[in-house]
Amino acid sequence: MAAPPGVGVGVLAPSGRHPTSVDDSAAASGRGAIPRRFLWLLDLLMLVASFILAHMLVPTIQALIAPGGMLRIAWLHWLKVPGPEPFAPLGEWLWLLVVVVPSTLLFMQVLGGYRSILEQSRARVVLTCLLAPLAGLASVTLVLFALKYHAASRLFVFSFVVFSTSGLLLYRSAVHAYKRARFNAGHYARETILVGSTPALEHVVEYFERSVPRTMYRLHGYLRLSPQQPAPFGTAAGDPAAPARLPLLGEAGALGDLLIHRPVHDVIVVESPEITDHLPAIIEACDYFRVTLRIVPEVLLAGQLKDLRLMGRSGGLQLPQIVLKPAHLDSDALFIKRVIDVVVSVALLIALSPLLLLIALVIKLTTPGLPVLYPWRVIGYGGRPFTGYKFTTMVADADDLKAGLMHLNEMTGPVFKIKDDPRVTRLGRFLRKYSLNELPQFWSVLKGDMSLVGPRPAGPHELKRYELWHKRKLAVQPGITCLWQVRGRNRISDFDEWVRMDLEYIDNWSLWLDFRILVRTAWTVIAGTGS
Repeated sequence: MAAPPGVGVGVLAPSGRHPTSVDDSAAASGRGAIPRRFLWLLDLLMLVASFILAHMLVPTIQALIAPGGMLRIAWLHWLKVPGPEPFAPLGEWLWLLVVVVPSTLLFMQVLGGYRSILEQSRARVVLTCLLAPLAGLASVTLVLFALKYHAASRLFVFSFVVFSTSGLLLYRSAVHAYKRARFNAGHYARETILVGSTPALEHVVEYFERSVPRTMYRLHGYLRLSPQQPAPFGTAAGDPAAPARLPLLGEAGALGDLLIHRPVHDVIVVESPEITDHLPAIIEACDYFRVTLRIVPEVLLAGQLKDLRLMGRSGGLQLPQIVLKPAHLDSDALFIKRVIDVVVSVALLIALSPLLLLIALVIKLTTPGLPVLYPWRVIGYGGRPFTGYKFTTMVADADDLKAGLMHLNEMTGPVFKIKDDPRVTRLGRFLRKYSLNELPQFWSVLKGDMSLVGPRPAGPHELKRYELWHKRKLAVQPGITCLWQVRGRNRISDFDEWVRMDLEYIDNWSLWLDFRILVRTAWTVIAGTGS
């Protein structure tokens, strides 16, 4: 956790302030940020598409506004539009694209167009989309002037600038509106818990209530340092009638177990002499479960208490903090992973729709008393429960029969698995052999509950029997396939070994590793090694 790339000293910024920290996810908007490289790629694609569209439509536009055309307008005479004639091939205009694209993207950068979309005002979005293409137009003009090149079509250059400006403005405005709506609805708020002594907690909570909107950070409660610690704000801890201004979540020593059962993004610790003995365990727990830890020194906080009491919601006080950020958190690669999940799941759901309908029909014909889909209620990332779906492969009372089959369990640990499960239907055996029963899970991937690759989610009853180190597998998004699926699957009977593979995946994750697992999974499915 203390590695240099993950440590930063900065401030916890109130509304309207951009945090000055090496921790790029310090602001709640970081969770909804589109990586700069991805925005750059989208802009590049929009410019290329505008270039091609202009080349396709200019001959038509030329015919409409030329002398005698249906849309002839007097003020367009400066374009010097000739009568309809064959237009130059696309290849002869590539120099225009080579000149316009770099200057447009560079000017977009200078204007701040590649900052987080949520950090840009609507006016900035409009301004960058209007001025950046004009910079490209200026570049072309300079090149034409320097080379004394008079054969270029002004209409084509003008159309290219209009199309690129319109395209950039439309897509960036749509993205900005979508992100802003989700931010205002609290989708990007960072779920936060506090740890510290009572007086310090009261000051931090007052700061949050006065200065930080719930759309950025959402306080769940606090962990006390000892059972004797008085409740904040004079409320009696454990009293149901007391106002829960800051709910008690337990003791500081229980942080590790809490992190896997609650969706927590940030732990804020107010450092004081009382917390010294707890701090190493807190750092280890946050590192283990990949949660950002923010340490606020109480001595620095105390010096600003007078300002805090006088400050309104728009005040400018900022909490000094030391940020310990786990690797891969909010990284560009995770964003790309999500994009791949969406694209692949949509493509497969569409391409495999005839097969999905066929399987559903056969299930209904062979087992008319069973539902087509089995609701798979499991625990996913950060302890969040969700319901996924698989094709039904077992008899109706499979869950009730499970207790009588526990003596046949071939797995050690909290999971249950037997090779020739008598609860599986005849069709179910075939579907499981080729993993066809898993196909509806692509819907869970599209929804965001799962990823294509990641540790398998945990059943609620299984999670109760997990050891603390087992629970770390839920520190990342669960997936349809994982290392366990491609390294042995049915040959692995030790749950601990299964979890070690999941932790190996977490510690060594990369897009390349995901790709290798997907390729090996495809071969595993074709080979029919499921059960």
